[in-house]
Amino acid sequence: MKRLCRSLVLVSVALGCVIQSLADSNPNVLVLLADDLGFGDVRILNADSRIPTPNLDQLAAEGMTFLDAHSPSGVCTPTRYGLLTGRYCWRSRLKRGVLGGYSPPLLETGQTTIASMLQEHGYRTGAVGKWHLGMELPVLSDSVSRTEWSGDPGIDFGGVITDSPIHHGFDSYFGVSASLDMAPYVYIRNDRFTKRPTLQQKAMTFPHFVRQGPRADDFVIDEVLDRLTEEAVTFIHQASEATKPFFLYVPLTGPHKPALPHERFRGTTPLGEYGDFVAQVDWTIGKILEGLSDAKLANETLVIFTSDNGSYMHRYDKPEMKDHVDDMSIQGFREERHRANGPFRGTKADIWEAGHHVPFFARWPGQIAAGTQCHTTVCLTDLFATFAEIVGASIGDGEAEDSFSLLSLLRGDSSERGAPVIHHSSAGMFAIREGKWKLILGNGSGGRQAPRGKAFQRPYQLFDMGSDVAESRDLAGRFPEIVERLTARLDAIRTSSRAY
Repeated sequence: MKRLCRSLVLVSVALGCVIQSLADSNPNVLVLLADDLGFGDVRILNADSRIPTPNLDQLAAEGMTFLDAHSPSGVCTPTRYGLLTGRYCWRSRLKRGVLGGYSPPLLETGQTTIASMLQEHGYRTGAVGKWHLGMELPVLSDSVSRTEWSGDPGIDFGGVITDSPIHHGFDSYFGVSASLDMAPYVYIRNDRFTKRPTLQQKAMTFPHFVRQGPRADDFVIDEVLDRLTEEAVTFIHQASEATKPFFLYVPLTGPHKPALPHERFRGTTPLGEYGDFVAQVDWTIGKILEGLSDAKLANETLVIFTSDNGSYMHRYDKPEMKDHVDDMSIQGFREERHRANGPFRGTKADIWEAGHHVPFFARWPGQIAAGTQCHTTVCLTDLFATFAEIVGASIGDGEAEDSFSLLSLLRGDSSERGAPVIHHSSAGMFAIREGKWKLILGNGSGGRQAPRGKAFQRPYQLFDMGSDVAESRDLAGRFPEIVERLTARLDAIRTSSRAY
């Protein structure tokens, strides 16, 4: 019996060593998500851009550039939901719009995320930055006296947050509950606020747009990106001392409003506060990647950089119009000065390409050839299945319903995504992209750009994206059979439990 017990112990130890060995052989995963960075803001994607983005340009040169990558939505919250879960947000309770800084959680209890999946496969997981998926914040009881903050529903800043990122697969979290223009302006670490607010933040207008609300004294808006950079680099260096691989999700707060660059970046571009802020975002990416190199982990890490949607900066085609350079309170550029969304029509929130056609770079030394490009249409929901295939995780029922692995594409194989990509606007307008064809099931932008139109209001819009990325020629009248075929295809995906 003693011999048998000893044998079982040896087998158990050997199995544990095998599992640890497999974990050690998996790459670290670093996902860097900009907030409202347009395709045309990145110089390597827009040679005419006057915003220097040397760090993003270098990242692209060292890996693969996806030229037809899309966020699952034209706005923040639904994209973050789709990225982390591998399922379109319109399958959740949120059918349009975004959450606020005090909103309850959107992620369903028990819903598998990239973090929880990788956690189960031996990863140390962390998140640093903008959450914007809702939290269960502690609320003061009526019997407790409190300072009256304008814009605050009565949060107990000394209490425990019972639903935060650490309840969805992340071992650690540091950041802000929502966008940088949304109260409360107080940092959160894991399941607690780091300080009590002592200041009343006044509302400000664009470009420094913020809403009123309580603010802690260490929460300085133009220093937030620096603080997030420090936290991300600290996580990387701590992870370098461990035997586990890590997954770090860094959803940045810029260049989303408030477009408020730190003083050291002011005047570094000819494009005003917005241009200077984009330059700071690029610097931030560079510092985090530098931290990865300093920790000697660059060769062992898959880095993904992308944006949650397009830029909010409009494009003006009339040369006599004033723009952001003439008056920084204006949210737009004349096209000869800057095209924040590159050649694409519309702006953030729209169903047109500018709403969701985003920068996407991937670097993985030894696995991804440097300086390569991919023209396959992909979606940020695909990250879940990609990471799952890398670590050998199976995807069960009710998990990552709209995710397709990009691993073969990363390794240079030519193939198509296994199902059409579904686009979704801030107002809930749908589009379906299959091959070169894009059908918009509505009669406008579905977002900010006029005409906004209505979802499922005909006439629908059909574009050949192979020859018309600007969506300037509506072909719905010429190809009614394609309109009806793609309409039926979208209906089937929307009513099914999975996209394939």
